[in-house]
Parts: sequence; structure tokens; C-alpha cells
Amino acid sequence: MDVPATRSGAGDAPPADHALRALRARWRTASLAAGWRFPSDWALPEVDAVCAAVMAKGRVEAAETALAGLARARAAAGAGLAETLADLAALHAVLDHGGDGFVSPDVDATPARLLRATALAWADVAVDQLVHTEVTDPLTGLPSAAYLRTRLFEVYRAAAARERPAAEEHVLLVVSLDLSTVTGFPRLTGMILVADALRAVFDSGQSVASLGPSVVAALVPKDERVASHGVALRRALHERLSVDSELSDAGRPRVSAVRLPATHEMACDLLARLGRG
Repeated sequence: MDVPATRSGAGDAPPADHALRALRARWRTASLAAGWRFPSDWALPEVDAVCAAVMAKGRVEAAETALAGLARARAAAGAGLAETLADLAALHAVLDHGGDGFVSPDVDATPARLLRATALAWADVAVDQLVHTEVTDPLTGLPSAAYLRTRLFEVYRAAAARERPAAEEHVLLVVSLDLSTVTGFPRLTGMILVADALRAVFDSGQSVASLGPSVVAALVPKDERVASHGVALRRALHERLSVDSELSDAGRPRVSAVRLPATHEMACDLLARLGRG
């Protein structure tokens, strides 16, 4: 698919930057006509990079790297895959048509190589965003149990390399809060305050996570500071939860030191049980 060359005769062709802007405008018009949902979101710096690559190299196929960069930017901005591919089809239709009239973008008519490169680049960012979303509990902001399972795998592997049980080096401090008598906003507030207490006490590299709707935990080294951490955690929980009468009436949170089992698989089962309360 060749891009029509611009002649540089005296006064009969616009400068290169005018040609680039013209291509950009035609592409935008075709993309909006193909169903781009929010016109104000279409323009990105990567769009200009694609246009420049196409104009410089003469073929859209040669702009594959720039198109991949645009696909990643589209994914980061929240554009869906179907919308991103339709935008690519709009560019292909504009260049394939060659004139200034109406074009009809067709994803099926777009070269498979460009579709594949665009889709893979979009997926790289989209999957990464999904992973980061899933490992964070939306209420407390703490990492999820999936994160703690991964962290425990590292702990068990390191302990095995030293030929020692993981339970000799780490312990789980688990906090559970009985919210069965609490409803509405205070119920949400309770776990937010519990998470804040954990972050305040375990602020030097320990792994903290949300295990369930009313259970959080910290994976801490098993040393002389375990007892003092437990005392500090109980104090921090009391200071935060006592400011709300409904949470105070719900009873004190239960803080317990839980020994790690023999294997990582057993530890994952343990987290699942703890998360159910």
C-alpha cells in the first residue's frame, strides 16, 4: 500500500508538514466515521509519529513500529481493542483510497501483519493494567491474597535453599474484625482503618495483604521484634477503631500469630481458609 508521493515543484504541492497534517486530518475524519467514540481522545503524540513514519517511508507497512507505539498508547488511554483496530483500518482505508472523498474503513481488508502487531502491542499494556488491578484490593488499597501467595513462594524457595523450614524465618500476623453487627458505611470504614493500622506498623519492607472482606495479614520476619510488632498493631488498631462508636461496639479485632505450614501449597490453602474468616 503506497502513499502517494508529494511533488516538490514550485507552488504545486504543500510542504511536508502540510501533507502530514492533511493525512492526520483525513485519518481522524475516517476514524470518527468508523465509530471512534470520543473525538477529543483521538489525538495523541503517537498519531503524529505514525503519520511521520508513513510520509517518510512511503508505505504504511514500514510504520509498523510507530503503529505498535500508538497501540500501546491507545491501551494506556483506555481505548478498547476493537476501537483501536478500527482506527488502524481507517488509516489503511485513507491511504488505500488516495483521494479526498469518503472512505469506508474495513478491518478485514487491513493487512494481517499490521493487525497482529497492533493487537499484540495493545494487549501488552492492557494485560499489564489488568494484572496490577487484580493484585490490589479496591477497598483497603492493600495487595491481594494473590500477591501474598507469590511472596510466600519466594520465602519458601529461599528457606529451602538454606535447608531450613520457612516457619523458622517468617510468621503471619493475622487481623480479623467481626463486622457481622455493623452495616453501611461504618463497615467499609472499619477495614480501611484496619489497613491503615497495618501500613503504619509494618512500614519497613514487610509484606501486608488483604485476605478477605474482614481479614488482613502481614508476613513478617520471625525475630525478637514480633512481640513488639503485635503490641504496636493492637495499639494502632485501638486508636483508629475507637473513634467510631459502631466499630467500638463491634468488639476488638482479633490479632493472632499464625505459623507457616511445611509447604507453599499448604500455605496457599491456609490463606484461603483465613480469608473466609
